[in-house]
Amino acid sequence: MDKLAKSSPTLGLPIAFHGTVIHSRSLSDLETLENCFLLVDKTGKIQALQAEVDPNEVNKIISDLGYAPDVFPVKYLQRGQFLCPGFVDTHNHAPQWAQRGVGRGKTLLNWLNDVTFAHEAKFEDSAYAKRMYSSCVSGFLRQGITTASYYGSLHGKATQILADICLEKGQRALVGKCNMNRNSPNWYKDSSVEDSLYQTRALIQHIQNIDPDSKLVRPIITPRFAISCEPELLSGLGVIAKENPDIPIQTHFNEAKGEMLFTKELFPEFRTETELYKSYGLLNDRSILAHCIYLEEEEIEALCDLRCGVAHCPISNTTMDYFMVAPIREYLRRGIKVGLGTDSGGGHSSSMLEIMRQAFVVSIARQDATQGQDPALTLFEGFFLATLGGAQVCGLDDKIGNFAVGKEFDALEVHCDGGDLGVMTPVEDEDPVSVIFEKWIMTGDDRNIAKVFVCGRSVKI
Repeated sequence: MDKLAKSSPTLGLPIAFHGTVIHSRSLSDLETLENCFLLVDKTGKIQALQAEVDPNEVNKIISDLGYAPDVFPVKYLQRGQFLCPGFVDTHNHAPQWAQRGVGRGKTLLNWLNDVTFAHEAKFEDSAYAKRMYSSCVSGFLRQGITTASYYGSLHGKATQILADICLEKGQRALVGKCNMNRNSPNWYKDSSVEDSLYQTRALIQHIQNIDPDSKLVRPIITPRFAISCEPELLSGLGVIAKENPDIPIQTHFNEAKGEMLFTKELFPEFRTETELYKSYGLLNDRSILAHCIYLEEEEIEALCDLRCGVAHCPISNTTMDYFMVAPIREYLRRGIKVGLGTDSGGGHSSSMLEIMRQAFVVSIARQDATQGQDPALTLFEGFFLATLGGAQVCGLDDKIGNFAVGKEFDALEVHCDGGDLGVMTPVEDEDPVSVIFEKWIMTGDDRNIAKVFVCGRSVKI
């Protein structure tokens, strides 16, 4: 039996819940369903979602759906408990798991050279990679991140190990070998353009072998950024993207002023990074562009036309040497796909709850800087970016992101009252569900996440 079969939820029974369900139907539509009945079939897909169901009617509904009521248990959620979709992390550096919080106050390029490259070089050791990636994936699952778009290190073998671990532990993931053959130390760069492309193709083949139906894990083409790639390497990656029109692409994009100036020095023939990546065939509706702080008007228009996605990383953007705020409200106004990214470890936190909070904070700064022209994000909009918005950016919104019937059940069972649930703001008798939800978003943590499901399978350890 292969790894996918071992981890498949199709081998289990259906599961059902009765209680409160909270999910986003769109950016502006947060739906809260109390006394809701939700049934997940044995393939891990949502078969039924019905609001205002009397608990005494649950067995009848189960029978009407073609099941024997006593075949599988129904979880009755109590007051202060609810289901919400799993979080989607659209920008994550898996090999930086053990360096989170190190190097604050440095410029981006100095942080890479002084801290990051030396740490990522450790992943040449496969035993180290297996140990650290196991800790990384487990850590993100515990915090409710059911889907992650991962940058690996430049090591092909280690990145294959990352893909294996995601599949084994049941996390939905995009996994990419980081391409970089210049402007880093000699001991941490691809040996040649040819080897970088070979390792990328090998990773794609490996992931297709272990998960041929892309049930959980998919490859993603991952040039670190233009600074680290010679033109021949970018061109070769563009060829791979053209040959594999279903494979997504990710890179850093207009992240910092120093990075942008250096990019223009290396590629003087292009006026903007948008022109650069587009010329190499790396911008399309499958592209995930991290940061996007300083886009010009023509670049915003191009991202709209090409349907690129933006990974908004508010913590890393505000804890380097500058306080940088991406114009997220403008991107949303234009209809650009936006999700949230931990950018762990450029971002010191691996918690999507913390990312939502910081996204709210920096949106207030943006509102002030634009004299109110870019209104701050609401709590509900931040939750959308962490769930359905992130699924859109990753090209997975047909499968996950909310609880629409037919989608796969990637979900969190959240407990906000009773037991040892940490230091979340206490739930009081008079609190409506909306207040309980706000208290969790703003003050809760992983201790409130009782269970994590991916495609109907319980995966929190």
